[in-house]
Amino acid sequence: MHPRRPDGFDGLGYRGGGRDEQGFGGAFPARSFTSGSDLGHWVTTPPDIPGSRNLHWGEKSPPYGVPSASTPHEGPAEEPFPALLNRFAGFGIGLASLFTENVLAHPCIVLRRQCQVNYHARHYHLTPFTIINIRYSFNKTQGPRALWKGMGSTFIVQGVTLGAEGIISEFTPLPREISHKWNPKQIGEHLLLKSLTYMVAMPFYSASLIETVQSEIIRDNTGILECVKEGIGRVIGLGVPHSKRLLPLLSLVFPTVLHGVLHYIISSIIQKFVLLILKRKTYNNHLAESTSPVQSMLDAYFPELIANFAASLCSDVILYPLETVLHRLHIQGTRTIIDNTDLGYEVLPINTQYEGMRDCINTIKQEEGMLGFYKGFGAVIIQYTLHAAVLQITKIIYSTLLQNSI
Repeated sequence: MHPRRPDGFDGLGYRGGGRDEQGFGGAFPARSFTSGSDLGHWVTTPPDIPGSRNLHWGEKSPPYGVPSASTPHEGPAEEPFPALLNRFAGFGIGLASLFTENVLAHPCIVLRRQCQVNYHARHYHLTPFTIINIRYSFNKTQGPRALWKGMGSTFIVQGVTLGAEGIISEFTPLPREISHKWNPKQIGEHLLLKSLTYMVAMPFYSASLIETVQSEIIRDNTGILECVKEGIGRVIGLGVPHSKRLLPLLSLVFPTVLHGVLHYIISSIIQKFVLLILKRKTYNNHLAESTSPVQSMLDAYFPELIANFAASLCSDVILYPLETVLHRLHIQGTRTIIDNTDLGYEVLPINTQYEGMRDCINTIKQEEGMLGFYKGFGAVIIQYTLHAAVLQITKIIYSTLLQNSI
């Protein structure tokens, strides 16, 4: 139960003015100023959006109208073309990454979830080759729309998650971010905030899951706010009729919160670790004066995008078995009919009778084997291969534009 894109360093990481005094986690010397006049040339700015400025690690943005030390005072006042290119292309690369995570990868999410909840399936689709084949069959029988079903509801779930976290943090002492001088109590309060957020978004996540796995053959045209309606109906016990096998929301709290918190912790740790390695490499290159101007511009924001990619990939792979169990528990008793992932046509009802998380784990292990927890894993491989390819292509395009303009 989490948003597709990782939370970054809003939580277990840290940001703010503290890193300027301490350097990068203490690994590199802090930047110091020898006089008050030097301090006048710099201001503290909010955290940068990846690619929003042409910054290098450890640098701050100079105030508007104040020339930097590397900029000559004479010459035209207009900003040079490479700087403009660097500013706007950074936003473009960031948008390309978001587009890949939330739009281009959505068919992979649909196929992955359908395979996870299909306990009938004989083919587990552990490789991308079988996933491509079944994806072609669905597209042929139901049209392209079937592969992007439920995409609007996933954005709604992300919005509900962010909104709930903001509201809870405003009316409680629970921190949204962890400061540099953290302590176990602060971490516990922060994780409690995340847990409460996942609990609030849980019924909407169930509704979104149903929209993404429900077969397009029998699915009615639903509005974009149907996810909200079904989520509220799940809480108050109204809406689409459910069977007696439907698990109460209280039974879903533990697996939902467990998956969400573990995903957040793993993502934050891996993201910070990868970013620290990339920062160290960049810093050593700058000391050796072996970095080209083009590479220096790329180092301004690509490390953060790579860290986000690595964090999301590792957390999804590590927690894939738990996600399979979670999705089966959420979908049970909802009278959902999914596509037959063995044939690529026909439909199948979901008639599981799990009593809870432990029973679901034992049943999958006995009836489907350990590989049953990894049904549809080939979709994950395709999803992150596409993401890596988009990042690499945009990097090559941007490098080419910079080389031609410098």
